[in-house]
Amino acid sequence: MSENITAAIDAGKEVLPVLASDRHLLERQVAALYGVLCDIYGTDKVVLRASKLEALDLIRSGDLAARVLALEKLIYEDPTINDLPAEEEIPQVLTALQEELADFIARRTVEEKLEQRIAERMQERHEEYIQEIRRQVLKENNGPENAQTLKKLAILEKMSRITLSRTALEALRPRRLEEIVGQDQAVQAILAKLASPFPQHMIIYGPPGVGKTTAARLALEEAKKISSSPFKPQAPFVEVDGTTLRWDPREVTNPLLGSVHDPIYQGARRDLAESGVPEPKLGLVTEAHGGILFIDEIGEMDPLLLNKLLKVLEDKRVEFDSSYYDPGDESVPRYIKKLFEEGAPADFILIGATTREPEELNPALRSRCAEVFFEPLTPAHIQTIIKEAAGRLGVKLEPAVPELISEYTIEGRKAINILAEAYGLSLYQQQRKKGRRRRLITVDHVMQVLRSARLTPYTTVKAKDTPEVGRVLGLAVAGFVGSVLEIEAMAFPAREPGKGNIRFNETAGSMARDSVFNAAVVFRLLTGEDLYNYDVHVNIVGGANIDGPSAGLAITAAIISAVQERPVRQDIAVTGEISIQGKVKPVGGVLEKIYGAKQAGMKMVLIPAENAAEVPASIKGIDIRPVATVAEALDYLLLATAKAKGRRRSRAGA
Repeated sequence: MSENITAAIDAGKEVLPVLASDRHLLERQVAALYGVLCDIYGTDKVVLRASKLEALDLIRSGDLAARVLALEKLIYEDPTINDLPAEEEIPQVLTALQEELADFIARRTVEEKLEQRIAERMQERHEEYIQEIRRQVLKENNGPENAQTLKKLAILEKMSRITLSRTALEALRPRRLEEIVGQDQAVQAILAKLASPFPQHMIIYGPPGVGKTTAARLALEEAKKISSSPFKPQAPFVEVDGTTLRWDPREVTNPLLGSVHDPIYQGARRDLAESGVPEPKLGLVTEAHGGILFIDEIGEMDPLLLNKLLKVLEDKRVEFDSSYYDPGDESVPRYIKKLFEEGAPADFILIGATTREPEELNPALRSRCAEVFFEPLTPAHIQTIIKEAAGRLGVKLEPAVPELISEYTIEGRKAINILAEAYGLSLYQQQRKKGRRRRLITVDHVMQVLRSARLTPYTTVKAKDTPEVGRVLGLAVAGFVGSVLEIEAMAFPAREPGKGNIRFNETAGSMARDSVFNAAVVFRLLTGEDLYNYDVHVNIVGGANIDGPSAGLAITAAIISAVQERPVRQDIAVTGEISIQGKVKPVGGVLEKIYGAKQAGMKMVLIPAENAAEVPASIKGIDIRPVATVAEALDYLLLATAKAKGRRRSRAGA
């Protein structure tokens, strides 16, 4: 409406100067202005206003000047205006009235827009107020629930009642320390360190799948029963994987040590965020307070995070800091003040497990922890685990099943998984057959599992009773697992004396090459012959890279056997570095190598005499012979034959 009124006024302005002398047009303009007033106020209100301003008679007058005077009273709202305008003044008076009316319309338009925005704002505030009241009513009555939320809650509760069977590892996991196979000494060591009035932090070394985590958990339960132990019945066992723990330099989050949720960036609780109070979030070290924090694969932790963990071990508390914390703020809850001013308690025993070598771990961590070593499992241990697991499953095994599984793994966890898969396969096949159902796992079941998983025997080199010329079984170690190396040598008389060649596979590495050259010196020392009178080829079967000198004794024995054609016992494995004086020097990983020899079914292991003190007396099932010289080792390895003796006599006579 305001746009039409404005257009009418503008139209009057345009025609006024042109037709000002035309009385008829002036009357039309006056009538138009009256029409605009009626559109603005309404006809009834215009009449009422004219009556109050004593202009009603003037409006009804036939005199143009009187009607213009009435317009002046109505537009200016002034009843004291009584002078009739002269006829020549009427155009100017009408122009002034149009300007005044245009200003009024503009003001009214702005006021309408403001009133509209005010009404919208009031409506928004009103709706927010209604929502707030509705939330309060819901909270007072039934909380934030409605039909939709209750339906979703019912679905979740129904889903929670549906559970699958436990995994094989959960069902067959040892429940008592006595059920942990092959780790008696290690379990006793853990228990001794926890049951003491002064429990110690520990690092447990060992290959995967030998029961490190289970032993730590059960040792804590056993320690709770001992009066001298400081662990209470409610002492927690908090387990975490070190590979998932990372140091956040922004300190936005730290699940291990805890972090501070600032009210602006990280979002504290609503009631705290509204008042600008930072909220500390406690970490796993506080959750483990009074109990054990077990970190699996602790060697994979971020170094910075590990250093901070060591600081917590010393202080037994975790400190929190935030630029948003104001100790004088009365709105800060007391528990938050206590956390910022005193820190959170974190008095726990750290047990870390790793498959790494001790030298690879942080020295500061090792200095604070006692060290416990778990032994690799032998085939006999694996077979025991399989038989006990079958008993818990209530299933019978064909006699050859435990031995078959033990050939494909040295991990208890892996062995259990193979058995569980074979058990599932057995049940599936029985469901398809009619008649009596027997819970029996056969060799065929296990072989199907092994083939589907594409598993190969763990130990490819086995002991045997038949001696061989030029073939010696050495020992190697990787991590905490030993293995048997097959070293072979061939020797032929050189075309010209003293111009023979010594070849070996370069993939074995520089250490193997040095061992071959040392063996050439020892060969001359022991036999009096020059090895360069022969063409000798030394091969490390499988192309294994030897990163230490421990194969020296095996290489020397293989060369002597090949040259003298003396058979070598194939049920003896050897390890040791040789010096050019014919002595056997100590090497590392002796215990792991012995277990590797047991895996391969060896009857005897030759080790350096200086390593004898490292071998515990509890090792059963294999004969361990320390040797100080190469000659002493050869007495065990090489068999004297008539052919070899005659050959040596002919050479001596020459």
